[in-house]
Amino acid sequence: MRPLARFLVPLLAVSASLPAGGQMSEQEMPPQSAAIVKVAALPLAREPFLAELTHQVATQLKLEGELQLELTRPWAGPRLAPDTPWQLEVFDLPAIPSANMMLRCRLTAAGATLGEWSLYVRAQLWRDAWITRVPVDRGQTFDPALVNTRRIDAFRERDTMPVAAADGTLAFSRPITAGRLLTWRDLAKKSLVRKGDIVEVAAIDGRLSITMKAQALANGARGDTVVVRNLESKRDFPALVVSENRVEVRF
Repeated sequence: MRPLARFLVPLLAVSASLPAGGQMSEQEMPPQSAAIVKVAALPLAREPFLAELTHQVATQLKLEGELQLELTRPWAGPRLAPDTPWQLEVFDLPAIPSANMMLRCRLTAAGATLGEWSLYVRAQLWRDAWITRVPVDRGQTFDPALVNTRRIDAFRERDTMPVAAADGTLAFSRPITAGRLLTWRDLAKKSLVRKGDIVEVAAIDGRLSITMKAQALANGARGDTVVVRNLESKRDFPALVVSENRVEVRF
């Protein structure tokens, strides 16, 4: 056989085995090995865990202000595949929050418990508080013009009054120097009725209202019940303080 024939015969045999069009279908192609990629599980990061822990503690303790927690020990979280949703439950925490607390929590994912932890944390509770600009006298009505605000850690400055808690219905219960943070002991409900003062009494029965004069036998703020004495009959009876030197009795 000539050299050219020896070259063409195998080539023609291969061509004859191909389907029309000269190409093999996908079913006839030789199988390829599929690459399988396994995503490694990673430890739950400290930052998202601490953020959720802070949220849970602030919500359960109903704290006013910005709570910041810091773990006192290194965090070694459970291993999870990336993007796996997880849930945190804080099931044991102190009734009274403080700068140092012990918490117990549980982590779950896909309905399975990943573990339980006892955590020791350092805590700060940042919020605005009132600080006096000038000296104030006992009995003086609270006025925002007398004070400034300062950002404080409420766990270090115990008993400080939050800004939202003070308004014009309060009065200073003792003299206070300038530059002092206000506490709950520094302010009290402003007395609208004072012991020994003559007050107006409105006796109300449905649409019927009768007014008279009486003497207050105790101090009282709005919403307080005080005992007053009828000036004519000398009879004592309780009445509700509604405004300055005015009380009501409802039947």
